[in-house]
Amino acid sequence: MFTAGTETTSSAAEWIMSELMRNPDVMAKAQAEVRRVFNNVSPQDHEAKMDELHYIKMVIKESMRLNPVVPLLVPHFCQETCEVGGYQVTKGTRVLINAWAMARSPEYWHDAEKFRPERFEDGMLDFKGSRFEYLPFGAGRRRCPGDTFGLAVLELIVARLLYYIDWSLPAGMQPDDIDMEMIVAATTRRKNPLQLVVSPYKVVPMKS
Repeated sequence: MFTAGTETTSSAAEWIMSELMRNPDVMAKAQAEVRRVFNNVSPQDHEAKMDELHYIKMVIKESMRLNPVVPLLVPHFCQETCEVGGYQVTKGTRVLINAWAMARSPEYWHDAEKFRPERFEDGMLDFKGSRFEYLPFGAGRRRCPGDTFGLAVLELIVARLLYYIDWSLPAGMQPDDIDMEMIVAATTRRKNPLQLVVSPYKVVPMKS
């Protein structure tokens, strides 16, 4: 539970920042939204304003589509012999769902390899529904029990990273130069840490 609630969230945040740096127009739009919503709002009240960050929520969903931190869902065992898609699955078979492959399949997604947050604009695609081509938290009764909490934490992390800081690439580096190579184990994380140049946009308030 500790690993699932920490490493996955930090990895998801790093993937989101990687995608934003590779797509400057999306970064500009996301920052403009959070800086408008958080403007003149005390940090203690940021959580109350999260529902107004519609575009940032779409950015997070799209990054979790392209970069699910759990690429293979938790294994399940078939309780009885059945037929799925013309294949017989015998009782006792261990079943693994490849969420990563489904989320990048052109059979289910237009421009599947493109980072396009607007694909979630109509609100029809969501991890809580029955659209099984999008499974960042699994599905059904046995999906991730911490999905709501984890997503709330992730949204706040990303919103504050974009609100307080202006991000840029090291000198001479272009967005297409960002290394997106991954390490796949129980989770999927960047092989090499994302390195960026930071400049403060807002001073982070310090508690006295």
